[in-house]
Amino acid sequence: MTPRPEVPGPLKRRGPRPLLLHLTLAMLRSNASRAMSPLWNADWRNSSVEAILRSVQDAVRDGNPDRGFPEAVLLETLEQDAALIEGIAAYRRHPGQRSLEDPPAVWAEGGSRLLDYGTGGGRPVLFVPSLVNRAYVLDLIEGHSMLRWLAARGVRPLLLDWGWPAETERRFTLTDYVAGRLERAMAAAARIAGAPPVLAGYCMGGTLAVAAAQRRPDLISGLALLAAPWDFHAPDPQRSRQAAEALPLLEPALAFSQTLSVDLLQTLFALLDPWSVAAKYRAFARMPQDSERARLFVALEDWVNDGVPLAAEVARACLRDWYGENAPARGSWHIAGLPVEPQAIAMPAFVAIPDRDRIVPPESALPLAKLIPGAMLHQPAAGHIGMAAGARAEPALWRPLLAWLEGLGRQSEATR
Repeated sequence: MTPRPEVPGPLKRRGPRPLLLHLTLAMLRSNASRAMSPLWNADWRNSSVEAILRSVQDAVRDGNPDRGFPEAVLLETLEQDAALIEGIAAYRRHPGQRSLEDPPAVWAEGGSRLLDYGTGGGRPVLFVPSLVNRAYVLDLIEGHSMLRWLAARGVRPLLLDWGWPAETERRFTLTDYVAGRLERAMAAAARIAGAPPVLAGYCMGGTLAVAAAQRRPDLISGLALLAAPWDFHAPDPQRSRQAAEALPLLEPALAFSQTLSVDLLQTLFALLDPWSVAAKYRAFARMPQDSERARLFVALEDWVNDGVPLAAEVARACLRDWYGENAPARGSWHIAGLPVEPQAIAMPAFVAIPDRDRIVPPESALPLAKLIPGAMLHQPAAGHIGMAAGARAEPALWRPLLAWLEGLGRQSEATR
């Protein structure tokens, strides 16, 4: 018999974060289904729970629906609970690990770095990710790295890795990030590459890139916005205001650490779509665990659960000004005292808006394509993360972005 170790081994993974929240949500849904099932009629056809309806159809075949329906609901919820636990356990024991090594850092400031994926010349493109997620989503794993794919085709990608907010960054405002660190990274990229780069912002990084592009057009040659939110009240103003109303509840945590922690951020995201995490882990339990699909699922979930805290003043501004007051869309968002106005941007622009995005709804991002004069609108059939790193990311985003970048080169040659 193998002796029991005195100290348990470390967990390979902590996700889905926060685990207790997701388990509690699943439990509440199951208990509600079981409690309400005696009151439901077996002929009811308006349920959104398709799995329960399939069980109902089986249950009423014996001609006694009053008895069969509650039993069917009980069996279905028990099966769903078991599948969720099985999916989480399968994810935690999966052997997949990210093995890509970061390229050289060509510039650094505080905890931030500029990573150079280029192999020489080529049009430089400075990629700006969100402040609340790790930058490596754009360099996820072998076969799913947009930056390495572009580099292999003659582009020189430079990635701004914001890093973990240390004592200095914990005091940052949005002005510090945009008019300070981002603009200095833009200047460094132009100096290192020997030419102004295209500025490409992903998610929240795109919103910040709009402000930086307006302020410093001399440092860049174009603007690419990838699933960047702008109208924070679209399509559901009430849900956005509810997010803002959570700010007073978060104040003790903000005051304690001067950040909005990763688990609190994950809680806010989870409450936007409470059942989605449980559903995807149930689906994962049914996948062949040695498949490419499972490998990609694990890599993306590792990234999702490997978040970054948000500086307290930035968190307050995002919740109060963006979600509460919809300041960007209303024209009242200011950086360094000046309003951010996309309509004032006069440079080539590419706006990618995935049509199945549940993190940044298309209605939130579409105004940017309309406000920036002459912007090219690209609407792939993809989700927010899938567009950048999913199984079909290459046709959904990588190729169209590359074609637009190559078009910029042809335009530059034509004007010489």
